[in-house]
Amino acid sequence: MAIRNIVKFGDDVLQKKCRPIEKIDDKILTLIQDMKETLALSQGVGLAAPQVGMLKRLCIIDVGNGPMVLINPEIIKTEGSQTDTEGCLSYPGKWGLVTRPYRVIAKAQDEKGQWRKIKGEGLLARALCHEIDHLDGHMFMEKVSEWIETE
Repeated sequence: MAIRNIVKFGDDVLQKKCRPIEKIDDKILTLIQDMKETLALSQGVGLAAPQVGMLKRLCIIDVGNGPMVLINPEIIKTEGSQTDTEGCLSYPGKWGLVTRPYRVIAKAQDEKGQWRKIKGEGLLARALCHEIDHLDGHMFMEKVSEWIETE
């Protein structure tokens, strides 16, 4: 397995819509493992495939309970709202206030291709929205209401 380079803001790949994954083969499983390792090393909460240069509908989220693999994810319901500080591995050192839904229900395939529902609130809901936005070519700075100064 390998640590992948994280694409930084300004690279066109971050603005493109990702293609669905039709078949979960060895190439996809290797990408998943590489993304898990890259996310762990970066100490981030989530990593989407375009952030490692791949236009695939795949993201990994880890809010402290171990990495969750989401293949072809889609948000199917949102509720409430929350405003909190958000950042992005592709925009290092920049933080802003972003309003997102407080509760999210999404569906996605796992590494075996099985569809499942993911219910998240708080940080998990925020991460689901942030990473799925990446798969549609959007970044968090489009939603920032106020930038946070950091030293």
